[in-house]
Amino acid sequence: MRFYTRDIMIRTKRRMEIIDVTRDVQRVVRESKIRNGLVNLWVPHSTATISVNENDSELWEDILDALQRVAPLEGNYRHNAKYGWSIREQNAHAHIMSCLIKPGISIPLEDGGMPLGTWQSILFIEMDGSRSRRIHVQVMGE
Repeated sequence: MRFYTRDIMIRTKRRMEIIDVTRDVQRVVRESKIRNGLVNLWVPHSTATISVNENDSELWEDILDALQRVAPLEGNYRHNAKYGWSIREQNAHAHIMSCLIKPGISIPLEDGGMPLGTWQSILFIEMDGSRSRRIHVQVMGE
């Protein structure tokens, strides 16, 4: 079994946003020259996640709105009060949201490609931007 590891660096622009990183991941898969196995994606941040879902900007706004209904940006959180942060610095909402969408996913690798469904894309979800972020990509197989 072979392993190929690369990081994808991105810069988010908004406090909360979704970015399609499918092409970036596909590029790493091609570079790996591994044909069959698994593609593991890991986001080493406590306030960002990765998911597979439809590439539709209106759906993305719906997803972000739903997450904010579960954990509002300006909620009354002990984590925020502990540090006396300004509204902009407060990020307890993002920590709670990241518990709902885990920071890692695995996608099968078959014949050099990821068999994503017709509407599926790999989405990076920022919940405490703007920031420089990293997606750790590990391709393993033969």
